[in-house]
Amino acid sequence: MAFQCQRDCYMKEFVTTVASCCPAELKQEIGGKKETLKGFTVKLQDTILFPEGGGQPDDRGLIADIPVLRVTRQGQDAAHFVGSPLEAGQEVRVKVDWGRRFDHMQQHSGQHLISALAETIFGYMTTSWELGRQRSNIELDTPSVKAAQVQALEDAVNEKIRAHIPVNVKLLSSDSPEVEKVRSQGLPDDHTWPIRIVDIEGVDTNMCCGTHVSNLSHLQVIKLLGTEKGKKNKTNLIFLVGNRVLKYAEKSYSTERSLVALLKTGPDEHVGAVDKLQKSMKLVQKTNLSLLRDMALLVTHNFKNDPQRGNFFSLHKKGGDNEFMNIIVNEINTEETLVFLTVGEEKGPGLFLLAGPNEQVTEIGPRLLELLQGKGAGKNGRFQGKANSLARRAEVEALLRQHCNHHTKQEE
Repeated sequence: MAFQCQRDCYMKEFVTTVASCCPAELKQEIGGKKETLKGFTVKLQDTILFPEGGGQPDDRGLIADIPVLRVTRQGQDAAHFVGSPLEAGQEVRVKVDWGRRFDHMQQHSGQHLISALAETIFGYMTTSWELGRQRSNIELDTPSVKAAQVQALEDAVNEKIRAHIPVNVKLLSSDSPEVEKVRSQGLPDDHTWPIRIVDIEGVDTNMCCGTHVSNLSHLQVIKLLGTEKGKKNKTNLIFLVGNRVLKYAEKSYSTERSLVALLKTGPDEHVGAVDKLQKSMKLVQKTNLSLLRDMALLVTHNFKNDPQRGNFFSLHKKGGDNEFMNIIVNEINTEETLVFLTVGEEKGPGLFLLAGPNEQVTEIGPRLLELLQGKGAGKNGRFQGKANSLARRAEVEALLRQHCNHHTKQEE
């Protein structure tokens, strides 16, 4: 059987009955962290919420005003994950997140159209596709696609959209002779119900479980953004359909206006202006590096020629870097002198380097990490890394001075 969402892809609300509800867990990634949510798996007599399949993500929506966080296919059923329980036999109203659904319909039907014409015009077969959050891609079985071919394909698909061609869905039995003529990526191993066919009249007939528009005109427009190198001997064709094209144009225009204000040039001159800025920046960085090296050498020269220098040297440089610190350490005899260097904001994050007699560095290193809230490691008389906060730098310096004085007295 087909779900109600497959029989009528445009239905936004639906009343049905809860078939079952049982405790469940949902593993998902939030903000880069994996979390396990406790909730319930709800199965309905029928549903307008599409379960993930055919390259199309699952729907979102509400069941009795309870948010649905995931929809998956379990055999012939759709399993809805929700945070609150529902009673078996309870009548519920199901609502679909229409913005998400229609976007998926546009991208999926657009993929069918692009794949069909890529095969018809150029003989490029589609081996897989991905419906992404911002853009989608079709993997074509060819090592390359020329820019002129991309343009020709874009012209062809948009001509079909303007032709107002109907898209029909029908169900066939597995032994129907029509099945043999249908383009397909294969059926699931547990497939037992009638085969669903999506037919773009005169253009393509494809086996598919996903939701689709009823007419190519509903796609509005297709924009092929270009190609990227795919797996071995394959090419990924990047595309946008319908509302995504409008959002892309809006975002591009907003970016263009911002660049006009920043670069003080017209849109046609942006590339040249940015290129000029990059070259200027490289020259400035090269000059700064040269000045930092000279400064590092001057600092060490002054220290080595100071008759009162002692056996401890400490320096903080806001605009320094690792190379600046390493030059200083390399110029100072760290077998006799303990050197503590930091770069970065005075009370913010930065870099540190502790160098000196191996025994002293090994002993004091862990305490330094604790005070600077940092991460680092060391060997052969050097201990360096990143500090989350240099606010306690003075405390570290005092501790190191005390440590040096203690070792000096022991030697005397």
